[in-house]
Amino acid sequence: MVPDAFREAYTAAHQRAAIIDRVDRGRIVVSGRDRATYLHGLLTNDITALQAGQGCYAAYLTPQGRMITDLWVYELGDVILLTLALADKDTLLEKLDQFLFSEDVQLGDVSRTFAGLAVVGQDAARVVGIVLEDAPPNQLAGLVEHGNRRARFASQPAIALQISDTGEPGYEVLVDVSQRDALLAALRASGAVDIDAAVADALRIEAGLPKFHRDMDHDTIPLEAGLESRAISLTKGCYVGQEVIIRVLHRGHGRVARKLVGLTFEGEVVPAEGAAVQVEGREIGRTTSASVSPALGRPIALAYLHRDFLTPGTRVSVNGLEGVVTVLPFVNRPTS
Repeated sequence: MVPDAFREAYTAAHQRAAIIDRVDRGRIVVSGRDRATYLHGLLTNDITALQAGQGCYAAYLTPQGRMITDLWVYELGDVILLTLALADKDTLLEKLDQFLFSEDVQLGDVSRTFAGLAVVGQDAARVVGIVLEDAPPNQLAGLVEHGNRRARFASQPAIALQISDTGEPGYEVLVDVSQRDALLAALRASGAVDIDAAVADALRIEAGLPKFHRDMDHDTIPLEAGLESRAISLTKGCYVGQEVIIRVLHRGHGRVARKLVGLTFEGEVVPAEGAAVQVEGREIGRTTSASVSPALGRPIALAYLHRDFLTPGTRVSVNGLEGVVTVLPFVNRPTS
């Protein structure tokens, strides 16, 4: 069921080291002494708690609690680096600039300044540590989730970011765009192999990680996508959209109309993305991402289902394919 080339690339990503091109990422630098407090009032997570070398996952919401984007926030010590889907970068920049008044904050679009390559897998720290100067493998391996470290590549500045949004933990290495090809060659020479989007998707879906513009969009409330434990601080002060989140969590006991769940299928056919999920002929939701899972040896999908059908083991149908509701993640892996 799983092609040999697909399985070999998947195995490399899981057991050794694999390269994922991060060309789809937008990057914004936020500088100035008020950068943390400014972002703290806009984003869902606790930004002021970040120390140099730390980071977090967060969301930016509308006042109605719906997602403008999700993003990763890295405190580098002198600036904060934001990474997000490239398609949302201009929107975020515009909104951040819109709310700037007297704060000492400057915004910079560095999406085309840096090139980013991710290295994931059990051997990722060793490979990245070989390629980078001032970033030995033991110190990379010691980074907490979303941690970061300044380094050098070919005697030029570089940044190593600990990442887990790929499903298989590893590091994103940022270098000047002119050094991208040299970095790629060095990673390959150190033992990392390239994997394509399909294999990267399998890793992400197995880990149950939703991706913006695939499994989340501008109508999504973070609680529907299960982001509350990773992206939302329940102890910080006000942020945009907080009233909606708190109302659902406290008055509604966390119940939302729909929820992202996993679906596991028998056979070899991968369900279509965006397909209707049915129970006894009634549509109860739709799939978002789907792939074959080499770890499970069967097709899997992420899907939003009506809240009355979330119980694991519930039998469903997708275009004639029989499946069951499955607890996420499909496959448990370490986050750092």
